[in-house]
Amino acid sequence: MSEGNNWEKDVITSIATEGLKEQKRTRRWGIFFKTLTFLYLFVVLAMLSPGWQGSSSKSKKHTALVDLKGVISQESEASADNVVTGLRAAFKDPDTAGVILRVNSPGGSPVQSGYIYDEILRLREKHPDTPLYAVISDICASGGYYVASAAEKIYADQASIVGSIGVRMDNFGFVEAMKKLGIERRTLTAGKNKALLDPFGPEDPGVIKHMKGLLENVHSQFINAVKQGRGDRLKEVDGMFEGLIWTGDQSVEIGLIDELGSSSYVAREVIGEENIVKFTVEPDFLERFSNKIGAQVSSLLVEKELLPQLR
Repeated sequence: MSEGNNWEKDVITSIATEGLKEQKRTRRWGIFFKTLTFLYLFVVLAMLSPGWQGSSSKSKKHTALVDLKGVISQESEASADNVVTGLRAAFKDPDTAGVILRVNSPGGSPVQSGYIYDEILRLREKHPDTPLYAVISDICASGGYYVASAAEKIYADQASIVGSIGVRMDNFGFVEAMKKLGIERRTLTAGKNKALLDPFGPEDPGVIKHMKGLLENVHSQFINAVKQGRGDRLKEVDGMFEGLIWTGDQSVEIGLIDELGSSSYVAREVIGEENIVKFTVEPDFLERFSNKIGAQVSSLLVEKELLPQLR
């Protein structure tokens, strides 16, 4: 019986020992595969980082691309801060052969548009050997065209929408509706014009005259900027500075743009470097979320007629 018991004990001990060894081997393989997975993810993230992309894609001459997309406002992706930051980085890169500003915008803030316009002129003067071309995709209207007119040349598709050189400020009036509903408006101000353009109050001819003068002043700044940028290439036609729009085909004829062509065409045929590197400032998730909130607030201010718009 003792020999049988010893035999069973040896078997149990052997099985337990092999089990422990198997657990150790499994644990070692688990550590190995976890380490391998971590290294793989590290390499992928490194390849996706701007530094890695820059070292690989900027090892030779390239065409730099900066996007101006959407409504131009301080809180949007098309803010002056974002666009100017991208342009400065593009010009600073020693391997940049030329810069393309790709525009797809209906316009927006005259202040933000003016900032970008002035910076383009400054960068062109500082880097005379690096050309900057504007390329229009779907639309380049109002503030978008304000910015594009600072470029050395403007290209567009034959069906692109171009122009809308003017300034607008929308407003609503609810005075008669309030009378019908029996609603009384009670607003206290210090300064008789503090509640100017109040949609719940009657129009004040003096205020309307003042606001029209304000819009005319911004409109004159817009026109002067376009004339400075485009020079004698403009063939002034009726409505050119009165808010009308044209297709890309028509815009070539009247000098709003220079030629028809896409970003790849300009990079390949005009700049001579078809390798395109993007310098557009891309916001992270939190920035995109906060920008959406800011854009909604900005839109609300526009609707309340507190901000003029190049749109």
